[in-house]
Parts: sequence; C-alpha cells; structure tokens
Amino acid sequence: MILACGESLIDLLVGKPSGAGLASEAVPGGSPFNVAIGVARLGGKAGFLSKVSDDFFGRYLVRTLVEAGVDERFLVSTSRQTTISVAVTGPGGEAQYAFYGHDSADRSLLPSEIPAALPDEVSAIAIGSYTLAIDPTASAIEHLIERESGRRVVSVDPNIRPNVIGDAKAWRPRFERFLARCAIVKASVEDLAFLYGAGVDARAWARHWLTAGPKLVIITRGGDGASVFFGNSTFDLPVRKVDVIDTVGAGDSFHAALLISLEEQDLLRPAEIASLSLEAVTRAMNFAVVASSITCSRKGADLPALADVEAVLSG
Repeated sequence: MILACGESLIDLLVGKPSGAGLASEAVPGGSPFNVAIGVARLGGKAGFLSKVSDDFFGRYLVRTLVEAGVDERFLVSTSRQTTISVAVTGPGGEAQYAFYGHDSADRSLLPSEIPAALPDEVSAIAIGSYTLAIDPTASAIEHLIERESGRRVVSVDPNIRPNVIGDAKAWRPRFERFLARCAIVKASVEDLAFLYGAGVDARAWARHWLTAGPKLVIITRGGDGASVFFGNSTFDLPVRKVDVIDTVGAGDSFHAALLISLEEQDLLRPAEIASLSLEAVTRAMNFAVVASSITCSRKGADLPALADVEAVLSG
C-alpha cells in the first residue's frame, strides 16, 4: 500500500466570465489527496491520512476516496471546515491558486492522531505540499516520517504554494528535515526557485540533495521535461506532447505513477531505491510522463486509469 499524507480540499476551478458572473466548477483536490486517487486508479493499493471535515464538502471528499478504492481507515474526522482552493487557469494552461482555509480541517491534524503503528502492507509514504508547512499537521507528518523512514520508502513532492507558506527562508530548515528522511524527492524548478532563489542551478541542487538523504531526485520543468538524478547517473526526459487543457493535478499524477511503476517492479523498498538501475528508473519515468500528460489533456485533476496509460505506452 502507498499511504499519501496531507491536505484534502475543494478546488474551485474558475473559468472565463459567463453572463453576470464567473463560470466555475467545484472538484475534489489537494496534492496528496490526488496522489492517493491516482495510485488507486493506476491499480495500486492506496491509503490516505488526513483530517477531514464532517461538513458537506468533507463528506464529498471521503465519498470520492471510497469510490476510487482508497482505504479510508487513516482518516480523522473533525467539525472544522474544509479548505477551499480557488484555481484560475493562465493562458498557457498553468494553474494559479488562492487558498481559503485558516484553521481548517486538513491543517489541524495532531501528532497524537497519527496511527501508533502502520500496517505491514504500507510500503511507501507520499507527502507534500502546503501541509508540510502548516502546524499542527506539519508536525504530525514530520513525526510520522521520523518514525517510519528507513523502514518504508518516503517520497516527497514539495509542490510549494508560496501564498500559503510565506517566508521561504523560515521554512527551508523544516523542509530540509523532511528531505533528509525521504528516499525520493520530486520537485519542480518553481519549487527550487522559491526555496533557493531565482536563477538557481537546479542540477547542482539535485546533486546536493543526493548527499542529504534522497536516493532518487527528479526535477520537473513543465513543458521542458524532467531531469533525473540517482547514484552517479543523470538523464533528461522530454514531455509527451498533448493539447493542454490545464496542468491541475499533473504533478500529482506524475508522483502517483512513479511510485506505482516502482512498486510494480518490486522496487518500492528502501534498500532497492538505494540501488536503482537505469532501466528501472527509465521505465518508471516513462510511465509517469505519460500519466501526467493525460492529466494535462483533461480539465482539472482528472487522473488517468491504468488502461489509459497502457493504451498510450502500447500504441
């Protein structure tokens, strides 16, 4: 099982003005929430650890997880309200976000609400995005991976939301503590720019991260593809060209597909991640690139099923 941990929210997708108002659609979202859904759709066993509201939106989020086949036993219920994220799509399909969720459900998970032990079937823990910066949830997740790192693969996609995190310099030490416990890190060039400044040398930082704990580092560059670093190996992979509707959920789809491919190759264990072959990583990356490209061709975080990805790979 791949256990995703972090935020669960409602994405309010805002389109062009229509009549007297703005056209919009409310859909379930949150980066780790999407990863859990993505893992399940790709045929993997998924669990989701989060604090979820008992309000209308929270019940909708839980129903969405259950219908996708995600294990709900790690959810913690609360009367706090569900976070609302307003997503506006730019001219190139990129999404810009504003979050409305002060003191909301997904930001209120306590360290004491983390399961005392995880079942043996949990092979990997996927973490990321703004709940790594907002206490008490950030402290709860940090407590979990401090306990589980080394026994299970921990994978992080920072998926940074600057308007939530705020001061990069203040958050950087906490992020680097997370990083030290992770076997896999998947980050964007935008994440790196927020953490270390505009014009940062992404390749140099990727190599630095390999000395700080992670064994596999992936830097994504949007339409310019991705760079992969592990051991003494480095290679670049182009994107798969599609007609982009928007990029909502694309990174989450990539993260989920990467983990699923490694699991399918029987490599989702700390010792195996530390000694990956070029063939195994290339296979996982190709699978992840196709999955994320399919998501880009759809509106919102509509992550692909296994059959969708296999149809492209076999075509």
